[in-house]
Amino acid sequence: MLLDEHNSKLLFESATIPVPQGAAVFPGEEDDFAPGYPLPWFLKAQVLSGGRGKAGGILRINDPAEFPAKARKLFTREIKGEPVPFIRVEPGEDIAHEFYLSLTVSREQRCILLTTGRQGGMEIEKLGADNLLVQKIRLPGGPAPHQVRAAFFHLGLDKERFKDFAGLLDTLFRCLLDNGLLLAEINPLILTPDGRLVALDGKVEMDDNFVDLHPEAQAYYQREHASPEENMARDAGLSFVRLPGWVGLMVNGAGLAMATMDLLNFSGLPASNFLDLGGAADQKRMETALELLFGDNRVKAIFINLFGGILSCEKVALAIQGALGGKSPEKPIVVRMSGKDAEAGLKVLRELNVDNLHMAGDMQAAIAILDTIRPAETVAVDYPAPLDLPLGPRPAPTGWRSEEAFAIDADTPVLVQGITGREGQLHTRLMQEYGANVVAGVTPFKGGQETLGVPVYDSIAEARQRHDIGASIIFVPPRMAADAVDEAVANEIPWTVCITEGITQHEMLAAFERAKGSPTRIVGPNTPGIIVPGQTKIGIMPTRPFMPGPVAVLSRSGTLTYEVADRLTRAGIGQSVCVGIGGDPFIGVDFVDMFEMIRNHDQTRAVIVLGEIGGQAEENLAEYVLRTGFDKPVISFIAGQTAPAGKRLGHAGAILEAGGGIHAKLETMGKAGFAVCPSLEAVAETTARALK
Repeated sequence: MLLDEHNSKLLFESATIPVPQGAAVFPGEEDDFAPGYPLPWFLKAQVLSGGRGKAGGILRINDPAEFPAKARKLFTREIKGEPVPFIRVEPGEDIAHEFYLSLTVSREQRCILLTTGRQGGMEIEKLGADNLLVQKIRLPGGPAPHQVRAAFFHLGLDKERFKDFAGLLDTLFRCLLDNGLLLAEINPLILTPDGRLVALDGKVEMDDNFVDLHPEAQAYYQREHASPEENMARDAGLSFVRLPGWVGLMVNGAGLAMATMDLLNFSGLPASNFLDLGGAADQKRMETALELLFGDNRVKAIFINLFGGILSCEKVALAIQGALGGKSPEKPIVVRMSGKDAEAGLKVLRELNVDNLHMAGDMQAAIAILDTIRPAETVAVDYPAPLDLPLGPRPAPTGWRSEEAFAIDADTPVLVQGITGREGQLHTRLMQEYGANVVAGVTPFKGGQETLGVPVYDSIAEARQRHDIGASIIFVPPRMAADAVDEAVANEIPWTVCITEGITQHEMLAAFERAKGSPTRIVGPNTPGIIVPGQTKIGIMPTRPFMPGPVAVLSRSGTLTYEVADRLTRAGIGQSVCVGIGGDPFIGVDFVDMFEMIRNHDQTRAVIVLGEIGGQAEENLAEYVLRTGFDKPVISFIAGQTAPAGKRLGHAGAILEAGGGIHAKLETMGKAGFAVCPSLEAVAETTARALK
């Protein structure tokens, strides 16, 4: 959740960070505004994009009589395509010097970055490397005294200001932790002639997971910055992003949604939105989603693409039935269902016997139907063709030796953390039915009970006294999940699989820092887990798509894992192991870690890597493969290639940076000899060729 300057300063002010006086003024309030500030006043357009100063978004007035006209001028302005919903009015501040100060959660560095600049302002990125000092801050601690001193000396402040600066930095860091901030930026931080340090401008981003867990943080969300559709989706818990096309998109799971968006865009049927229903595609969400798409004049047809994993396609079909209320949909709807209860779901929809509702057997059939109902008045959106790279040459093996090997099998004893909860019980039963060797469960204060024939203990320490534990799986709420990971690590459980999603990034950063040097391999969080087809399941995957065979599937997306495993199985290609490494920005075991184990896994003859935009995981893997001479064929597919720059699409980490990051990612993988598949359709065929 990105805050505008006004709300950033309200948050700073609540944390006792000095900010100028200021008031928000909305259209219609300009004639009656009389703040009593000394002149001059500065009128500052409140938008989420940067560069407003250059775009004329900050105006100075020296006479209160000028205020209404200049305020109205800002209200009618657009800054980088954003309208100005309101302005912040501040009195002028005397400035002796401008600095830069920020704390940022860094995905690549896996830490907090403290950045200080000798100069601040609009052109900070052009002031040269010598202007900035960047220091790594590790959680759960904070800036060390020497780091505070280094930042202070870098700014060149007089020694009389050290106490004030150290106090400001400590307050800013506490504000970051207490409010789940991913970014706390003060630019400029000014020194006034009388020696005060003041945040003259501010930019804040809150972790969405923190906002979900702390409803009071919603007070800083300014609905005027979003479209009515975005606000409706937000209220319903849907992940929604507007796009420039005409096909409305409704999918379950961010990975599959991104892949479907790409398929539409590459097929000349551009998507008008990204909409992830998530795992709770109930009637209420379905009604909201259809209302969004029916109410958008740009949407000419709707594509509902579902893969039933844990989610039942039949239940979704019943939700669609309820949302339509027995009537034909207002716009053509094409529905593709696969996986759990897909046939039953399609039967429900066929029996509605209404116009404008089309069923497709697979994604290509859905594309063909959409092509036939393309309205004449649609506007084309140009997307480049996807890269299609065959398996390429790779340097000869280097003799690299790994002492690790993947060793989870049917005999691995499993402990379930949170076994007595609803999700814990459901998935314990499903794991047992598949053959998993579940030997113990843990729920604090429930020790001595038995669930599904499994003894329950109050702690892992107690369970370990009575059982050998090879892996634990975590089914606890987000507020307690990081501590559950800590408990597994403290007890040196060889593997721990954290299913929980919605954990704040700060908490997982701290947990991974505490886990350094531990023998515990952490999978996740926000992972579907691990399945060794035909042997064991430590996760929430549906079992139907999987069968034993020679191909390892490693993925950042749960739905893509199921989708690809299903395609492989239908092509007669089984899987040796499938691991969802997790879709969050901070995860434990990554692609490289898994490759280290799989290179010694005799059952694996080829590896499929299912990636997403954002982050460096795939590039790091390519570098590893080249450096170590990994000699098993690697087949890859990256979802989200046509995503708009800077937009988050479901996973917090799925961000495409401006500047063509996706092309660099794909080219790097190609240079490492990976086969880069242009679509999901190509994965099974490419894998079959690789195995030959």
